[in-house]
Amino acid sequence: MCGRENAVLPDHLRRMSSKAFRSAIVPSTPRNASLCRLVAALLLFVASAGAVFPCGAQGSPAPTSVEPIVVTSDKVRVETFSDRKVYRLDADLQSTFGTATDVLTGIPSVEVDADGIVALRGDTNVLILVDGKPMAQLSGPLAGVNLQQIPAQDIDRIEVITEPPAEYKAQGAAGVINIITRKSRKAGFSGTANASVGNDRRYVMGTALAYNAGPLSLSGGASLRQDDRERQILSDPLVPGPAPATSTQSENEQNEHVRRRIPVEKIGAGYQFDDGFSLDFSAERGGRTGERNFLQTGETSLEPGGLQSISDRASVGHEWSMDTDRRLVLDRKFAQEGEDLSLTLHRTTFHEREHYNYTNTYPFPPAAPTYDDLNLSEDLITDQLSLDYALPLARTGKLKIGYDFEGDDSTFGNAADDIDPTTGALTVNAAATNDFRYLQRVDALYGSYQDGAGPWTWTGGLRVERTHADERQLTDLDSTQRSYWQAFPNLRAEQVLTESSTLTFGASRRVTRPDASALNPYIDRQDTQNLRSGDPYLLPQDTQLFEVGYSVDRNSAAKAAALLQSYSVSMYLRRNHDSITDVSEAVGPDVVLTTKANLPRNDAAGVEWVSDGHFTRKLAYGLDANLFYTQIDASQLGASGLKSTVGLNAKAHIDFHPFASDTLQLALSRSDRRLTPQGEVAAINLVNAGYRCQIGPGLAFVATVSDLFNGQTYRRTVSTQPLTDTYERHVQGRIVYAGVVYSFGSKAKVAGFDYDQ
Repeated sequence: MCGRENAVLPDHLRRMSSKAFRSAIVPSTPRNASLCRLVAALLLFVASAGAVFPCGAQGSPAPTSVEPIVVTSDKVRVETFSDRKVYRLDADLQSTFGTATDVLTGIPSVEVDADGIVALRGDTNVLILVDGKPMAQLSGPLAGVNLQQIPAQDIDRIEVITEPPAEYKAQGAAGVINIITRKSRKAGFSGTANASVGNDRRYVMGTALAYNAGPLSLSGGASLRQDDRERQILSDPLVPGPAPATSTQSENEQNEHVRRRIPVEKIGAGYQFDDGFSLDFSAERGGRTGERNFLQTGETSLEPGGLQSISDRASVGHEWSMDTDRRLVLDRKFAQEGEDLSLTLHRTTFHEREHYNYTNTYPFPPAAPTYDDLNLSEDLITDQLSLDYALPLARTGKLKIGYDFEGDDSTFGNAADDIDPTTGALTVNAAATNDFRYLQRVDALYGSYQDGAGPWTWTGGLRVERTHADERQLTDLDSTQRSYWQAFPNLRAEQVLTESSTLTFGASRRVTRPDASALNPYIDRQDTQNLRSGDPYLLPQDTQLFEVGYSVDRNSAAKAAALLQSYSVSMYLRRNHDSITDVSEAVGPDVVLTTKANLPRNDAAGVEWVSDGHFTRKLAYGLDANLFYTQIDASQLGASGLKSTVGLNAKAHIDFHPFASDTLQLALSRSDRRLTPQGEVAAINLVNAGYRCQIGPGLAFVATVSDLFNGQTYRRTVSTQPLTDTYERHVQGRIVYAGVVYSFGSKAKVAGFDYDQ
């Protein structure tokens, strides 16, 4: 990575002024700008099949006055701690104009499907946090879409915690992904601005500002993104017919086009009253608005017997959403070093409205067209209060205790009408009209103790949670309440073997509570051939996690010449009871309904390798692999015995620096096929590329391509005794951006290097 170049610079270059430094390791600006234009043009030509965006990079005059600079640190891609891995995004070019989904695709252990749904080591039951707190819009079926709205430029690093300690919520069987946002610590006024254009009328623009003076810190930012998505959905269910030796074969195709505008605004303020007391407040608002249109075609045949029907369904729709995040943090540090009391108040909301008008035509057998509409609403509100206290004990011990409250209020509404083609009168479609509300309250107490002796350090913790859930089927005037207690112990031990190597062991228990949409029994009829509904009787999934890891970290400057700079290998076991899964069944000759169910058993185990290093000063690499084994007991769904499979998820990236201020990046990712109770989901392959050129102090040109070969295809097969179905969802995922990034308010620097501030 570019940040590692500094570790091997000769001492005489480190002592140079910035101007002399550039002259020694960077070609003259005109030559560098020409290379920018050449590489950018080639990259964009390959990505967009001939649509080349001009680089626009011009030679910039040498600065008239630049203060001397000193290289001080070497930013690494991954840092391994006792309970988590932290991945910095400084060198990931996708973080310039992409979204949170784009950068998560490159994180080891993490897989992302075509709709943005995130999995950790193959398990989609992941708790996604932002700055350590849950977000309403990142739960439920729309989590993937909403994750695609978070600008990657706002993300500083991502924490992957497969064995979360007791202070984290027990929700999420696979673990926690914590997205840490950027916060400027530079004195005075500073900021960044960027603007880019992409294929299919995409664009991204944004700015972030910060002011730090004494005890006061202020920040703010805004961005606007226009996105364009096209996807094709294919399904061909084969359903047993009304008589022996007959069956109904359907072929359904849906072509969808969505264009969204996504604004985001945020502000923040903090004040340090004295050395021990501080107050921080932040607020953010985002959302999306746009058009969503599709054309659906269906053909049904009786085998034997030939063609039975052809129908078309055209939709003109509009979608709107708004999400907010407000948090207040009070922190009190006491005289004893390490003693700290923190209070956090947090509210996050998500509101969505969708409206669709449908026109249904029937070419065969011929029939008059029909018209209908559908209105969807979703309101999610999450309130949280956390009180955390840390106290050092004895010489090496540390105690943490705390209380955590989370309240979730989720409301879903569907309203459908049949429209008279002559008068335009509306008649309520009762089968597609319903209202559902879900209230959940979780109170938690936790305690953990950390201590050590010699090379050993261990942490033990216990979290106790009381959950109260209230399901209200408003349409039927029915409600169900549930309350239960659960205890979640965890233990983590670490032994320092050498100066750079560590051995770890972890064990914990976690839970996956079904989200509100999974409990909603009403049928979602947006896709009339592929219906979806929840199950109000779902049980929480109980999970036991075990992990053993060995890591080597050679990130010091003295050892930076090593080919393998850092690596870790982990063996893990995940045992699930009452795991929540999708179940599909035929409810008509050409209609499939997918709902939810609990499985008695679903286990996973694997060996994971994460490595980072460089071949030469100019060529850095990363290689990650997860060799996994899964086993599913789907006997209650009609399957015989246990199903199992072995697979390999792998990622690799190469960073090449033709000059110290230039980066050419290539990243590859493969998520292997995985089992489902009724079939399997096919593998997904992605290739991303990017190029960065430092035009001048504070100004850089960046071009990126995500999903270079359009590999975002989700293919699910169902093979059961009454139903055979192949469901395929293909997203036109190749996205090209080219633009500039300008940083101001700080000393000029060569890309990839850190300087004394």
